[in-house]
Amino acid sequence: MLGKLAGFDDTIVALATAPGIGAIAVIRLSGTAAIRITNGLFPSRDLAVQASHTLHFGSLLFGGRVLDEVVVSLFKAPTSYTGEEVVEISCHGSPYIQQQIIDACIQSGARMAKPGEFTQRAFLNGKLDLTQAESVADLIASNSAASHQTAIQQMRGGFSSALQDLREQLITFSSLIELELDFSEEDVAFADRTRLYALVSSAMGQVQQLIDSFRMGNVIKNGVSTAIVGKPNAGKSTLLNTLLNENRAIVSEIAGTTRDTIEEVLNIGGILFRLIDTAGIRESNDTIENIGVQKTMEKIKEAGIVVYLFDVNELSVEEVLDQAHFFASSGVNYLLIGNKADVKGAAFYKEKFVTIPDILYISAKHHSHIQEVKDALLHKVMSGDVTTGDTIVTNARHYAALQEVLKSLRDVKNGMDHRLPGDLLALDIRLCLHALGEITGEVTNEDRLDFIFSKFCIGK
Repeated sequence: MLGKLAGFDDTIVALATAPGIGAIAVIRLSGTAAIRITNGLFPSRDLAVQASHTLHFGSLLFGGRVLDEVVVSLFKAPTSYTGEEVVEISCHGSPYIQQQIIDACIQSGARMAKPGEFTQRAFLNGKLDLTQAESVADLIASNSAASHQTAIQQMRGGFSSALQDLREQLITFSSLIELELDFSEEDVAFADRTRLYALVSSAMGQVQQLIDSFRMGNVIKNGVSTAIVGKPNAGKSTLLNTLLNENRAIVSEIAGTTRDTIEEVLNIGGILFRLIDTAGIRESNDTIENIGVQKTMEKIKEAGIVVYLFDVNELSVEEVLDQAHFFASSGVNYLLIGNKADVKGAAFYKEKFVTIPDILYISAKHHSHIQEVKDALLHKVMSGDVTTGDTIVTNARHYAALQEVLKSLRDVKNGMDHRLPGDLLALDIRLCLHALGEITGEVTNEDRLDFIFSKFCIGK
């Protein structure tokens, strides 16, 4: 752990709840003078002699006038969120009252906290490692069951524990190999190369699995870009409205009604799908419509999933096959959906398109088989070896560091394959330990910490 950095020996204050009018607001102080500052405003009770983790009701006074009646929560060091003296003042949710209390705390010796500074202090005081600290921001920003579950798991140390055992074993081997260098003239071997080789081989598999999980992690954190494409009047806007269960897009029998992309978010099974209704793909002399078609082609390239919707009564088998081959050859993750199947019944169209597997037949207008579309979208995302119950990497910084870990592990393994001397093996192991330390925070610097915590909200 880094220990205290410069500028973290004072007392900070900030609004911990969302700004604006509410029933209750919470103002948080942390630092060596947190209790003293609050005592000067709270004559109802001497907080210095009260037990930690207790609540106290009374009036808050400053400059001879009552600011508010409040409840003060007391958390004494080191058993607090930050590891410092922490006081939380629960007041009425008037923005005026909030500002008056914060101003009184500042005039009494506190300063305004920077974004993420409370959590940064928790990290510096050893209450959290860096991955756990970052997961606090992810938890605050979670907007689905999956993102919430992943953030909770990481905040409880799920990701850290997956790396800690590897780090400790590598440190042991590195120490033994470096000890051998001190006895190089005696030709003594302290480190069991066979065990080290097995450890590195196993670790490479674990790290590769974590790297591979980043695709799922990115989906959980940011959602899946899902473009609904097809020819004009295939029913794309109707499908969007049906999936959302609201009239979000304009629906018309006139082909080419949708000229621009429309984006909405749909939660399916805890995963967010960012649905994009696009302009129909066709040749046209209309300049504005052509711009819409160009945007559609751009969305196809950017999308995580492409839903190709076609009118089963209009398109031929050859046209659908050509479209499927285009998507497959382009590496597009696509789903074929035949719309307006209510006209002659799904059985008829299954026979018509029998040579094309995995088509879903629906009627967007009549809300027929829409759940099958949702299930298919979720299956597209969840297919593979990674599930939301596993340790999942959601942070791009962790992903980049894990790639460095894997590279160093490969170098260690190749070094043993080629019987490299111990000093070179020790160097590769140290590089691996450095990359692992950057993830959990054992190795970092003040500038990097400032950047990481600057993305937090003030008050956390």
